[in-house]
Amino acid sequence: MFILGGAQTDFARNFAKEGAGLFEMFAEVVPAALADARVDAAEVDVAHVGNLAAELFTGQAQLGGLLVAAVPELDGVPSTRHEAACASGSTAVLAACADLEAGRYDLALVTGVELMRNTDGQRAAEYLGSAAWVGHEAQNAKFPWPALFADVADAYDRRYGLDPAHLGAFAENAFANAARNPLAQTRDWAFPEGAFGTDDTVNPLVEGTLRKNDCGRITDGAAAVLLASPSFAADWARRHGVALDAIPRLSGFGHRTAHLSLAGKLGRAEGGEYLFPQLRGAVLDAYRRAGIDGPGALDLVELHDCFTITGLVAIEHLGAAAPGEGGRLIADGGIARDAVLPINPGGGLIGLGHPVGATGVRMVHDAAKQVAGTAGPTQVDNARTALTLNVGGSFTTVVTTIVTRAA
Repeated sequence: MFILGGAQTDFARNFAKEGAGLFEMFAEVVPAALADARVDAAEVDVAHVGNLAAELFTGQAQLGGLLVAAVPELDGVPSTRHEAACASGSTAVLAACADLEAGRYDLALVTGVELMRNTDGQRAAEYLGSAAWVGHEAQNAKFPWPALFADVADAYDRRYGLDPAHLGAFAENAFANAARNPLAQTRDWAFPEGAFGTDDTVNPLVEGTLRKNDCGRITDGAAAVLLASPSFAADWARRHGVALDAIPRLSGFGHRTAHLSLAGKLGRAEGGEYLFPQLRGAVLDAYRRAGIDGPGALDLVELHDCFTITGLVAIEHLGAAAPGEGGRLIADGGIARDAVLPINPGGGLIGLGHPVGATGVRMVHDAAKQVAGTAGPTQVDNARTALTLNVGGSFTTVVTTIVTRAA
């Protein structure tokens, strides 16, 4: 499927402080995406919305109707809301692709939204904890997700050994990339000496062994993309004088779901080569469907780094480093913007921000800009092939996509 264009909001904004909410997010990001894609709202055949927890954070459900309220030109367009924790946006993308591949529609709007900064951090953490197995895990944790990913770090450490300096280097790279991104939540942040080390004063522990700068952001934001069938894209290309091969396209995907609890997943992986077999499987599915051999064919990766340990684990499951060797790749600068395999050139979840329902959509949007050569200050030179990897829960839902440009 072809990616005609898209948009995202400024992830540094606090919409609640502006007196705004989900309605205003839709009203801003969708027209911007339509304009970027050079299509009219009247051409949209179907809409898909990614969101985790609007009911908890705002009391609002029925987001398809809210989308129409915000963009009245979409009145009558069928829509569906998708929830898969932090992978909600990517499942919305896959559902739109399925609609187009089935021949039902020719142009799909995919948007993801999340409003999370309208409450305090403790309450936000509790709401986000609804994506874990409630009543079965992280029951005594103040912050459920930092606690569960601290457990991931412990599991990794037992298998391979874990050097906290490698996690600090991952975070430092993320924030450095975000500083170049005009839409990143942390673009103007400054960090004191030792901020990526084990100094409890400047980088305090949050849960377990994970520290403040190991953790992703609580973010307000939205993203949207326009996906087109081959026939619509060919007509669009003729109308706009663009070569069809120059339009970014989704050329492969992987999508797998595992046991809800972290313990259930780790138990399955006992004795296996990889800590999260479903993650490795989704990656291999995407490679196979896109017809590429592996990470050597990639020019960059938009990687789910809700925590630094998530990023480290994902790098190894991509095949960019052998299990247990990802830390060395990070420490040697192998994930930097100018490295062989740049990871999150726009900052990732840690640096750019993580409005949960929007993240998967934002990843596809950024990957498309990279392969189109329109990513501005975050551009990776000569990018032609990008992978997105979006995770929901403790690697419960995994969605990968390959975004390419043929010429």
